[in-house]
Amino acid sequence: MIDLHCHILPGIDDGAKTPEESLKMAEIAFRDGIRTIVATPHVMGVHSNNVREVEKSIANLADAFSTNGINIRLISGADVPLSYGLMDKIKGGEAGTINNGMKYILLELPSYNVPPKVKDLIFELRINGITPVITHPERNLMIQKDAGIMHDMVIMGALCQVTAMSITGDFGKIPQKSAAMLLERRLVHVIATDAHSADYRPPVLSKAVEAAANILGNYDEAERMVKDVPAAIISGNTPKIEDLRC
Repeated sequence: MIDLHCHILPGIDDGAKTPEESLKMAEIAFRDGIRTIVATPHVMGVHSNNVREVEKSIANLADAFSTNGINIRLISGADVPLSYGLMDKIKGGEAGTINNGMKYILLELPSYNVPPKVKDLIFELRINGITPVITHPERNLMIQKDAGIMHDMVIMGALCQVTAMSITGDFGKIPQKSAAMLLERRLVHVIATDAHSADYRPPVLSKAVEAAANILGNYDEAERMVKDVPAAIISGNTPKIEDLRC
């Protein structure tokens, strides 16, 4: 499996605090069947990590994986907040795209609202050849009340990534219900861990895949969200996605 959203890099945001914790997270991920992790530290906010710093941290952690016999591939990425002038920040190296491919970017909405400017930003990214992957919309207050907001963003060309622990109910009933609704309407394209630690928020996907399969009534469809779709995103290709359901 591929984890497209994971805060595994040590000491650069609110994810893993030490290299030792990063290794523990990797061991958990490997036991769960994850073989590729996209390292996605926060950028452009409290944690202003740039592309060069992320790449350096990835190289160091990859060396630690090799030394400790952990056979997980690390890919560069970033957890990018919605902001004005994002294309300039991407071009300036302040915000990284997935695998530095300038094809996909993880775009994080505010927790409590969906600013009207999001549609303009999606449009700007798309005309520059970049597809935004909206992260954990099931945890956004407005989308919890109206899944149609996510539907509109998908129609514009965005993709949607839901957090594994939301699907399994570990973040509470409201995010779980929202995640189920998005899944049922075929608005979810990727399941990722958004892991931040080895204990409270570990990198585990398998339980969520099983839960999503039960919601969808189709295991293969759920499995594609942690295999085929993220693989296409990493490669900069267009993934095959399910038709939307009203």
